Amino acid sequence: MTHYAMVIDTRTCIGCTDCVDACRMENNVPEGLCYDWVVEITKGKYPHLETEFRSERCNHCSNATCVTACPTGASQYWNGSNIVVVDAAKCTGCKACIAACPYDARLIMQPQGYIGKCTFCVHRVQYGEDPACVAVCPAHAMHFGLLDDPTSNVSRLLAERDHYTLHPETGNEPNVFYLR
Repeated sequence: MTHYAMVIDTRTCIGCTDCVDACRMENNVPEGLCYDWVVEITKGKYPHLETEFRSERCNHCSNATCVTACPTGASQYWNGSNIVVVDAAKCTGCKACIAACPYDARLIMQPQGYIGKCTFCVHRVQYGEDPACVAVCPAHAMHFGLLDDPTSNVSRLLAERDHYTLHPETGNEPNVFYLR
C-alpha cells in the first residue's frame, strides 16, 4: 500500500478556513456541507492561554474501519494507496461507514443519498498536484506527500517535529498528522 499523508502545522495555521472554501469549490460540495473544517482549541488558564487551530477531515487511515464496515464495497482504498474514496454508484447510503468513522468525516449527499467525504483530491493527486486545501493555504501550514519516501517533505517534517494524530487508540492508523 502506498501511504500518502497530510501534515498540518498547528503553530502556523491561522484558522482562516481558506482550506474549507477551496475544498468546497474544488469538489462541488453542496452549500451547508463540507469535507473539511477548522477547529479552534483554547487551553490554559487566564491570562496564560494558548489557542490552536486545527484543520480536520477524513484521516485516510491505513486500517480504516469505514472501509471494512461498508457492506457494498463502496468505501474503498484508491489505487493501492491509503486514500479512502467512496464509489457513489455502489453506495446505498446505509450509514455503516458513518458509524464506523471516529473522525465524523462522512456526510450524506442530498438529494442523491450517497456518502461523501474528503478524497485528498485524488483527481489532483493522480497528476502530481497537492490537494486543493494544501495548495491554497496562505500560511503554508498544510503539507502533503508520500509517507513512504523518507526524503519527502511530510516525512522530513514528521522526523523533525513532535506531532500527534487524532484518535490513535482506535487502531485505524490515521495519516493526518498535526505538528506541535
